[in-house]
Amino acid sequence: MMNLIFDDVAKRILVSGELTFGTAASGIDMTEALFAETANLDVDLSKVTHSDSAGLALLIEWMRQARKLNKPIRYFNMPAQMLAMAEASGLEELLPLQ
Repeated sequence: MMNLIFDDVAKRILVSGELTFGTAASGIDMTEALFAETANLDVDLSKVTHSDSAGLALLIEWMRQARKLNKPIRYFNMPAQMLAMAEASGLEELLPLQ
């Protein structure tokens, strides 16, 4: 299961749970309205407990959604496991990591 909430204090979107093949589709659905309502798309990944290649694909899809809305997006606190997959696939240079 994956959760997304907007933290009013940190002004970031907090992602928690799993970013996997089983949750990626719901992740797209969850972000459409949230991204439209949020000025800055700063996404905190520190609470992600597990990810697979679909999780990385979801981050790329979120970049596409942000571009469509003409908003910048940044990813913060990517877990080591996700970062290792991004580095192995060459995606770390494409992803706006902070």
